[in-house]
Parts: sequence; structure tokens; C-alpha cells
Amino acid sequence: MNAATLTVENLDHLGIVDELGLVEYLNEQVGVDPRETLSIGVVVKAMILNGLGFVSAPLYLFEQFFVGKAVEHLLGPEVSVEQLNDNRLGHGFDQLYQREVSDCGRFSLV
Repeated sequence: MNAATLTVENLDHLGIVDELGLVEYLNEQVGVDPRETLSIGVVVKAMILNGLGFVSAPLYLFEQFFVGKAVEHLLGPEVSVEQLNDNRLGHGFDQLYQREVSDCGRFSLV
């Protein structure tokens, strides 16, 4: 590998969210639709990572937080920044509301 093909991405403190098991729990509670590119667990994890980044921005700017971050490492293989758009986040909020997922036992989402 030469310097021209080397890419450096930032993780900071964001890798710790994996220890919670939140993605799996929410996917079990809400279900996974094979037609969606991102599961609800991954969407909520992205929202938490954004919150831990101490960034306050409207939903339409959400994906900009992940530019320059190791998205595939943080959120899973084949996940891209473009998938973290305001439409998917809004649909994620709808999914949680429709399934009345507000108290996840050891997790508190509200």
C-alpha cells in the first residue's frame, strides 16, 4: 500500500456504543424489513453516535456528521454516509412510534 491509497478515518470515542447491544435489541422489537438498507437498530445507533459527537444540527444535515468517519466500522459493512439521510431518520422515528418502543427495559429512548 502506498501513501496515495491510504485513507485515514476518525473513530474518537464513538466505538463504545457497540457494547450496549442496542442494535440487536431494537431490531428484535421493531423487526427488520429486508427492503430497507438500514435497520432501525443501525439508525438509532447513528443518532446516538451523532449525539455523542456533541453536534446539534437539523435532520437534513445529519449525514454531514459522518463525513470523514469510519462509517462501515461504526455502523456495519456496506453502510454509507448517503444512507444516513433525513428520510431514513424520519422513517425510523415513525417505526419506533408505531411499535410504541419508548422504554426498552435497560435502555431509555425518551
